[in-house]
Amino acid sequence: MFGKVISMVALVLFALGGSSVVCPSTASTPSNLVALDSNQAPEIEKKYRKTGVYTSPDRLYAAVWGLVKEDFYDNSYKGQDWKRWEKKYEGKLTDMDSAHKAIETMLASLGDRYTRFLDQDAFDDEKNQIEAQLCGIGVQIGLDKQHRVVVISPIEDTPAQKAGLRPADLILEIDGKATTGFSVDDAAKYIRGEVDSKVNLVVGRGTQKKKFVITRKRIPLKSVQTTKMLDSKVGYIRLSSFISHKVDVEMIAALKDLTNAKALILDLRDNPGGLLNKSISVSDLFLDSGNVVSTVDKDGYKTTIASKARPICRVPLVVLINKGSASASEITMGALKDNNRAILVGEKSFGKGLVQGINKLDDGSGVNITIARYLTPNDNDIHEKGISPDIEVKLTKKLKEDGKGCWWLDPNGTGTNRNPEDFKDIQLKRAYDVARDALNNKSSVAMHGELP
Repeated sequence: MFGKVISMVALVLFALGGSSVVCPSTASTPSNLVALDSNQAPEIEKKYRKTGVYTSPDRLYAAVWGLVKEDFYDNSYKGQDWKRWEKKYEGKLTDMDSAHKAIETMLASLGDRYTRFLDQDAFDDEKNQIEAQLCGIGVQIGLDKQHRVVVISPIEDTPAQKAGLRPADLILEIDGKATTGFSVDDAAKYIRGEVDSKVNLVVGRGTQKKKFVITRKRIPLKSVQTTKMLDSKVGYIRLSSFISHKVDVEMIAALKDLTNAKALILDLRDNPGGLLNKSISVSDLFLDSGNVVSTVDKDGYKTTIASKARPICRVPLVVLINKGSASASEITMGALKDNNRAILVGEKSFGKGLVQGINKLDDGSGVNITIARYLTPNDNDIHEKGISPDIEVKLTKKLKEDGKGCWWLDPNGTGTNRNPEDFKDIQLKRAYDVARDALNNKSSVAMHGELP
């Protein structure tokens, strides 16, 4: 087994507002186990050694049982005797698939949706997201109102864009498979693949059907989706996740691009989270004092992380949040709110206040285990409660249908004909007004601190 990476991966990770075809991952569903006479177990172990997997199904299961025993944040294990699972399937696991199903069943007993098993494909997806590089064609997809697979947007300078895919294209077939009834994850599973392999798409565009043969490549993932000046004084950054190791590097680059800004809007709407240490690093870009976050482990031990007090941005700050803002994004908004560094505008956040450890297992699969809960600097436990904005701007279904919601989400699911500075997005418009008011009521503050 390999070491752990502390993470804030939310259940809704990359599930809000469409998905990249190279990144969705889901845990398998627990199912019945295949029984095996115990005297067959040694032969199974030999079989797995010959195939290059240096563990047996029983050992894999035992490893996960031990990880949960040592690390799970609730030492009552949700009110059960954890030892009852230790030998439950001993000698009954025929292969790795049955071990995986047993692990899923065991983890399900904890009643924690964030503690979950990931098969090798799902674990590799998660690892690649963290490394900010995935294999695919580079296109964001979603479902339209008729539940058809639709292109939201091809990512700039990727095979999808170069091949000519456009927003609002309907993906009708993938390698000869009709996409009728597909979920976003279903479509993503068939489109992604090995580097330099090809995928055949049949696309509907208006009344035409077009065929595309696209070669898959490594796709760099960006966390900072948009950086621009909304006018001569107010800058805007949309940060879509904290999953990449490069989040803070991207944020520093974005702040460099907005050197002339006298006020800043940081958009964390629909940001489902990512890595704990990156949410701390991003918070540190704005804080000149105070704490960022505290974690509390299974034994009640509290660890507090203080700000480095070396901000590179000191301008008035407005943070946009909504119910899709979760986990690591809530750490950042909580730190900025509790330290009176920013005004929060929008709707109450998701409310995920748990920390996961990411564990790679010997067969290439993995398991995420909730190892702690976290508190904001004011010791607020936000789990299943969320963080309320300072200024609430509610979005009704009617407003969304009228195109008044997040500017990058077209009400028809195509992502077209929207830009932030048109201010049809009523939450962004309110944040902009707050930023302008801050400038009018306070002398302009320039960015300070040395940018690496």
